Amino acid sequence: MAQTPFRVLSKSQLTSEERARQVDLFEELTSLRDEAQGHEPGPLAADDPYVGSHWRFPPDQDITIVCSALPQDYLGSMPYTDADDPNYVDLYRFGDLDALLELYGHIRAANPTNQVRVRTSGEELQVDDYTSHLVLLGGVDWNSITAELLHRLDVPVTQLARESDDEPGGFVVEANGKTTTFSPTLRREEDREYLDEDVAHFFRAPSPLNDKRTVTICNGMYQRGTLGAVRALTDARFRHRNEKYLRRRFPDEGTFSVLCRVKVFRGAAVTPDWSTSSEDLLHEWPV
Repeated sequence: MAQTPFRVLSKSQLTSEERARQVDLFEELTSLRDEAQGHEPGPLAADDPYVGSHWRFPPDQDITIVCSALPQDYLGSMPYTDADDPNYVDLYRFGDLDALLELYGHIRAANPTNQVRVRTSGEELQVDDYTSHLVLLGGVDWNSITAELLHRLDVPVTQLARESDDEPGGFVVEANGKTTTFSPTLRREEDREYLDEDVAHFFRAPSPLNDKRTVTICNGMYQRGTLGAVRALTDARFRHRNEKYLRRRFPDEGTFSVLCRVKVFRGAAVTPDWSTSSEDLLHEWPV
């Protein structure tokens, strides 16, 4: 007879069905506690809105957000991008500023004891940055780190670079012997093109540069797609239901990929709802 006949199994010893059931039980117990205390049922825990968030990392582990650097010919046409100008604005050199501002504040709030750095994909990245938790914003057009890591990661999704402003590019999925391309939707009115829908990619996996850390890619063909990928898990109205969807859809929580539509309404990126809007989900992996 075993000396310790009853013990708590580690997460790695549970089956996928058991891990999914564990999530459901935790949420049910949390909801019952909140109701007993007279609170509205919380998403995970009434006293900590970031419990269970994919943007919560272990304490004291560094996080590096890597953005693309705007090309010099873009910067040359913008005011306050010359370091010698008294009104110089350093952040103007970063691509995907909307996504960066949204994500940086969220990660800092969720990880108050962690060092959070922001780098461009150019020469300012240090060796130690590569082995931290990496969060990559933007795609292969300008973010060279996204391009390099996608080659090293085992994911059946690749991104087509935009050859010109008139060419929307897209994401290519290889599955079951078939190749499918998902591209943004543009419409032309009075000699102008408007973006109706972008395509966004959210990817999470152990880092190929340090398997004790993670790499997360938030990427769109246009900047509003990148913002949509970020806001899926930061928007207060949608993040809890999207987190819940991910925990049920990918109970192993190790490596997963979600390719989705991001609607654009009157110029604004609308947060994708993975949990209820199945038509917006273009491809998920692993299947």
